[in-house]
Amino acid sequence: MKTQNTQAVSVKTAHTTHALFMAQAAMIAALYIVLTFLANAFGLANYAVQVRFSEALTILPYFTPAAVPGLFIGCLLSNILTGCALPDIIFGSLATLLGALGTYALRKWKWCAPVCPILANTIIVPFILVYGYGLLIEGMSLIQCLGFYCLTVGAGEVISCGILGMILLTALQKYAGRLFAK
Repeated sequence: MKTQNTQAVSVKTAHTTHALFMAQAAMIAALYIVLTFLANAFGLANYAVQVRFSEALTILPYFTPAAVPGLFIGCLLSNILTGCALPDIIFGSLATLLGALGTYALRKWKWCAPVCPILANTIIVPFILVYGYGLLIEGMSLIQCLGFYCLTVGAGEVISCGILGMILLTALQKYAGRLFAK
């Protein structure tokens, strides 16, 4: 009899764990979308200089693995809903996914949390700007344009992920046990 009771408890625990994971991922995706729309209202969410407030959320995989799909889906839907070009929808969302996976992989080192999202976006987004949107700067070569966009996108990511993200991480650390229950 103890075996059946133990199995029933473990099945119930598994369902609760999956439900919690999905709820956390959905909330993070929704929050990402809302913050992207807020940044978009101020003209900060797209193109060469991007300071998406939602990118501060890329530190959340430090606390929970549910943030990885939540950030990816949030970015994907944000890019679709804000009218981004198809390469941006695909590769911009993949950049966020790579950054989130990197944050999760480096979660043992607090100060590394924003590094992967910063690098992923700084490397991938300039190619999206040039090839997805055709944003070439008159008088600059392709390499110079890519370099310029690496600087501008990188600066925006340092602000979004590095500064705002680390402020968020520090603020959430006190409540991590309650917000990101395992």
